[in-house]
Amino acid sequence: MDLNYGPEYDEFREEVRLFITENEGVNLGGSLRSSERIDWQQKLIDHGYFARSTPKEYGGYGGDMDIIKSRIIAEEFAKSPIPKPMGGQGIQMLVPTLLELGSEEQKQTYVKPTLRGEIIWCQGYSEPNSGSDLASLQTKGELDGDEWVINGQKTWTSTAKFAQMCFCLVRTEPDAPKHQGISYLLIPMDSPGIEIRPIMQMTGTADFNEVFFTDVRIPATNIVGKRGEGWKVANATLAYERGSLADPNVMMNRMYALIDLMKSETIDGERVIDKPAFRDRLLRIQGRVLALQSNSLRILSSQINKEQDVTLARFILKLQGTELRHDLEGLAIDAMGELGTLYENSPLLRDSGSWQMHYMYFLGLIIGGGTSQIQKNIISERGLGMPKEPKVQEA
Repeated sequence: MDLNYGPEYDEFREEVRLFITENEGVNLGGSLRSSERIDWQQKLIDHGYFARSTPKEYGGYGGDMDIIKSRIIAEEFAKSPIPKPMGGQGIQMLVPTLLELGSEEQKQTYVKPTLRGEIIWCQGYSEPNSGSDLASLQTKGELDGDEWVINGQKTWTSTAKFAQMCFCLVRTEPDAPKHQGISYLLIPMDSPGIEIRPIMQMTGTADFNEVFFTDVRIPATNIVGKRGEGWKVANATLAYERGSLADPNVMMNRMYALIDLMKSETIDGERVIDKPAFRDRLLRIQGRVLALQSNSLRILSSQINKEQDVTLARFILKLQGTELRHDLEGLAIDAMGELGTLYENSPLLRDSGSWQMHYMYFLGLIIGGGTSQIQKNIISERGLGMPKEPKVQEA
């Protein structure tokens, strides 16, 4: 079986490698919205290495969706040290939602600056009493003339303290069934009445936040889709979220870093990668990474075949990807031995503690975005046709 892509793609791979070689010295520092980061993001777009199939009128490259070229770009960037394209909730979750369901004005206003990294977004979904049962949310939105007035609370809001905008679910039809009374609003985070409180995590950082809304006013036009039909929009975003929480391309990059680490760390003078027990664990992880890459190609191909339903493939990606990433980071910690237990400012810390931080972070993501147990239920019920889990009768 010949698995080569052919001469056209060999030439394209060389083009990508040349770009990487020419830009190996790029080092981005500063804030998430620094001019250097924005310029680099635009350079990637201009060469078609990011936002490749997003139309030019919305700030993308405007190319055809060629899944093999997309795979080649991902493979070569994963092997290289150059900065990767920016991601995040705005780029990976909101942009495709707006391209699918947003108005023309919303696409023109938000897609390009979001792709360039000029606007950072956060997601206002979860509430203290609305986790896995998201549709039971209680944050209210009332229409007052040409403005929405929003009151309520969101929690586990990633990047809220850095974000300029929030895509948020609010209950606008209090008398409608819970899935039918929700609207999807776009909220400027500098609006009067918004309070943000960071939540300290076990990683030692505060990526999550509580967000409080007190009589927050936004334009009535800041709604995606129709009033009371936000659940449909939310589910589109959730589908993109599940893919973004365990990006297979980032996974590949981490796997290469893990291999390098296992080649440099030693036990009794022998490389960790040469120890059969460690090598066996690495091979198992490599096999799972390759399987996840194949699953991601299935998702990618749906951009060509619009009739292809990849809903279950996204659930699989979230379920397998977060658990795999946790195992991958854990193997790195074990490979470092006692040094793997270090944290914060130890002079012996490897890779600035990134392995320890990601190990704890992905333990959280196994819960976040829909727990593994929820994902398994959905896969079994929708994919395998198994009966729904019985509900416990209330006393």
